[in-house]
Amino acid sequence: MHAQGRHSPDRCVLGVRTVWRTVGDGEFFCPGCGGDRNYHRRTGRRRLVVLGVPLLPRGPVGPVVECTACGERYGMDILDHPTTTRFSAMLRDAVHTVALAVLAAGGTEAPTVRRAAVGAVRAAGFADCSEEQLVTLIEALAADTGRLPGRYPAPAAAGRDGFDPCGTALAIELHEALEPLAPHLAPAGRESILLQGARIALADGPYRPAEREVLATVGRALMICPEDTDRLLTAARTPS
Repeated sequence: MHAQGRHSPDRCVLGVRTVWRTVGDGEFFCPGCGGDRNYHRRTGRRRLVVLGVPLLPRGPVGPVVECTACGERYGMDILDHPTTTRFSAMLRDAVHTVALAVLAAGGTEAPTVRRAAVGAVRAAGFADCSEEQLVTLIEALAADTGRLPGRYPAPAAAGRDGFDPCGTALAIELHEALEPLAPHLAPAGRESILLQGARIALADGPYRPAEREVLATVGRALMICPEDTDRLLTAARTPS
């Protein structure tokens, strides 16, 4: 009888229990739910449990991210992934910045170019975008920097064609808009953004040197290798 009592699952429970404490909250993309959900950021302490009674401490656990909907727990790196809402905003801003950069490099004189840029920006989510808005933004950039990239003389150190993509505000904005987005895009998604810029540049004829420089910067920021960037820009020139 004594032996049976010692081995009864109701009386002899030996294991480790974690006691959790909530230390923060927020919103994240839950892989388990497949959508944006609220989360609790939690830390815990493990204790050795005998007969259901917590006895010896076994050290801290966490922190972890716990979905309030499904209860699944994830490492803190799950918060590096943008929510669906944030991802949509990042994608919209990326296309808008690429369109501005290409327009600034190639000029806004051709109606076909302006229409191509507005179409890309509207499709990305800025439904109210107009040609006037884009031109005004580029003029504001010119007033701030003293010149438009590729359109006015640049310092001698700028390189060939008087274009210095790394020394302009738009080049910085390209990297700021595209680099955080690139890891969360499939290769086809990164290529799509580059091709949208290429179509804007080609709307009034072959690439200008300044446009090629901007699109090369877009490719680098999107983590597309130079060979693939050249291949995509060449393919964009071929009528489908």
